[in-house]
Amino acid sequence: MSALALLSVVLSNSMGSFPLGPPPSWPEQLTWAVLVGLPLIWRRTHPEISTAVLAAIFIAAQVRHSPEVLVSSATLYIALYSLGAWGRDRRLSARIRIGVIVAMFAWLAIAAGLSVASMESNFPGGNGPISPFLAAAISSVLFNLAFFLLAYLLGNRTWTSALRQHELEVQAEALRRSRAENAERAVTQERVRIARELHDVVAHHVSVMGVQASASRRVMDKDPDKAKTALAAVEQSARTAVDELRRMLGVLRNAGANDGALGYGLDQVDSLLQGARDAGLAVEYTVYGTPVPVPESVSLAGYRVVQEAMTNTIKHARASAVDVRIRYLRREVEVEVTDDGRTGRAVPPPRSPGGGLGLIGMRERVAAHDGSLEVGARDGGGFRVRARFPIVSGGSADSAATVATA
Repeated sequence: MSALALLSVVLSNSMGSFPLGPPPSWPEQLTWAVLVGLPLIWRRTHPEISTAVLAAIFIAAQVRHSPEVLVSSATLYIALYSLGAWGRDRRLSARIRIGVIVAMFAWLAIAAGLSVASMESNFPGGNGPISPFLAAAISSVLFNLAFFLLAYLLGNRTWTSALRQHELEVQAEALRRSRAENAERAVTQERVRIARELHDVVAHHVSVMGVQASASRRVMDKDPDKAKTALAAVEQSARTAVDELRRMLGVLRNAGANDGALGYGLDQVDSLLQGARDAGLAVEYTVYGTPVPVPESVSLAGYRVVQEAMTNTIKHARASAVDVRIRYLRREVEVEVTDDGRTGRAVPPPRSPGGGLGLIGMRERVAAHDGSLEVGARDGGGFRVRARFPIVSGGSADSAATVATA
């Protein structure tokens, strides 16, 4: 801008155009031309200082009758716009811009008052209904009003646009982080689900196989027939475990799979108990109330609770009898497993850093369906696991029961 101002000084002197009066010396004119563009260097980093200094230079140059007006006006416009667009303190920016505009109009009034005596001679051909002085004053006020108002509003608009763009970028970044967190949470939940399924499928059958293998070892020499029966049970449990693992892995490979797709539910509880019977436990299985359709996920969760409770009984309880009850109540279905094992035993502690998934898995399954879980010793001896799952509709709490006794 300083270069353009220097060119404007040369052109004004060459044309003899001195609208403000006799100009100062050439060195002074060139000095004002250079100074008027320098403050724009800081229009982005320090727009407040840049605007205030440039306004002072602009008025001082006009007081000294510098002939360069065009480029000086453009630099003042850029400074006001930059302050509105980049000023960090919005209140201070507004005050400085308003102060500069008021100062410019005050200087305009002073300059008009000083030149009123010679105003008539500057318009020898004026013949309108308004005096040349008044017409020139109105024209100057309207032009400067549009000039400063445009710089003020455009600066504000640029600031608003930049602020909205920044907010959009912040929101987009927040959305990206939220998606990443949701994806990570989904992966974690899927890992937990897979771990829970593996535990439920493997632990039960492996526990039964361990009991049967131990029984086979003890009677191998005394009663080969019983040993063969126990080994057959081990073989069957192994096959069942492999089949369940294959089915589960097939479901997990399917992106749209859900727990219910595994095909297990409360109606398969009786077949689940066969392993406990083969292990030598006296198992009593009772269904209370009228069975009603329940969501597949709830049915699977109830099945897994029974499976895990039976696994803990076989592994830790030293029990001789197990009582499994399913109650279909008005608004919930209840699953209860009790045994006559060691009185007051606690839930077995994990044997390794990765152990202890059984009770955690039961609690997670029950909590996922807004149910409740009770685990602990019975007053009369033994241990009880009781889970309740709310259902939308259910049968009446009929006292009649279907009993299947081993």
